[in-house]
Amino acid sequence: MPELPEVETIKNELSPHVIGRQFTQIAIYDIKLVRQPSSGKFCQKLVRQRVNSLERRGKYLMFHLSSSETLIIHLKMAGALLLNPKQPDCHTRAIFQLDNGSQLVFSDRRRLGALWLVKNEQVIIGKLGPEPLATESTAETLAKRLQKRQAPIKAVLLDQGFIAGIGNMYADEALFTAKIHPLRKANSLSAQEIKNLYKSIRHVLRTAISNKGASVDTYKRPNGQLGTAHFNFRVAHRGGRPCPICGTSIQRLAIRNRGSYFCPNCQRV
Repeated sequence: MPELPEVETIKNELSPHVIGRQFTQIAIYDIKLVRQPSSGKFCQKLVRQRVNSLERRGKYLMFHLSSSETLIIHLKMAGALLLNPKQPDCHTRAIFQLDNGSQLVFSDRRRLGALWLVKNEQVIIGKLGPEPLATESTAETLAKRLQKRQAPIKAVLLDQGFIAGIGNMYADEALFTAKIHPLRKANSLSAQEIKNLYKSIRHVLRTAISNKGASVDTYKRPNGQLGTAHFNFRVAHRGGRPCPICGTSIQRLAIRNRGSYFCPNCQRV
């Protein structure tokens, strides 16, 4: 968390407020947050830069700046970008002042988030896999990329070098929708199963974006409100509850140290 739908929501809701605006002052309260360059140079170089555009790549948020540099933000597990909160909370790690008087506040309870200011964004995002919602993403390309993957399909979907932006809960939801057990070897899926999975991934992600992301933990939209995508979850975070299709209890298992929720009846090995 936040995953692709949450970061996409943040991008969509921040864009009207930050595009065309200049940074006038930056305060960093946790130097661990800034990964490149040093926190002092980061603040110095960012002041007076204008935001030309805002983009999401995987789970990264990228501010393309007038200097041709890029401010890259990763919210990690518990980060939030809040626009003009009534008052910064005790988890505030950075405040960005804009030339119209607005404040963009980076809050992060777990202190895992990261900021970069770089000339070449590929240094940070270059190893990411394809975007699952991109027009060039097809069931056929997914099938080709799965051929040599023997790991459990759930682990493959979480590999950001294989496909960008899908996290734990949306992988669970996509696999349930496609009726695929999370422990199935990726290269064991039939052509029809891959088509179903491809459609499921796109449907689950688009639905979550339309519902402004899922607030199952610390995720908040820039205006401080919660997303509602989690109300549509059918297996994610629903261990012990009945499957909405067959009534079987949703089970949880660990796959490479990540909790996975599935229906043992609808998603058979």
